[in-house]
Amino acid sequence: MADNKILIVDDDNRNIFALSAVLKAKGYKCLSATGGEEGLDLLKKEKGIAVVLMDMMMPGMDGYQAMAEMNDHPELKDIPVIAVTAQAMLGDRERCINAGAVGYVSKPINVEELTKLLTQYI
Repeated sequence: MADNKILIVDDDNRNIFALSAVLKAKGYKCLSATGGEEGLDLLKKEKGIAVVLMDMMMPGMDGYQAMAEMNDHPELKDIPVIAVTAQAMLGDRERCINAGAVGYVSKPINVEELTKLLTQYI
């Protein structure tokens, strides 16, 4: 099986905890970061991350900025990012996809929907 490591980037530890618990129960390995900069550092250090679940609204470096940085980095630009956001407003999905995300899930997260997305990339 391909590497099934997922990086969760979210400024709310409760979201990280809940997502990690669900994903670990499904056999995924989870790493987490509480901001865009920390997420990028982890991506550079930790090899084999298959997918990034990126919260789009975070203080400091948000998900859009983090994805832009990933796109500028040769080793990170091919790692798929699934945008996670509570902002389920009209146009948000397009904005996330245009910023480089391969998929989009809104909070509260539908685990079935997320799992389907993950299986496309892992």
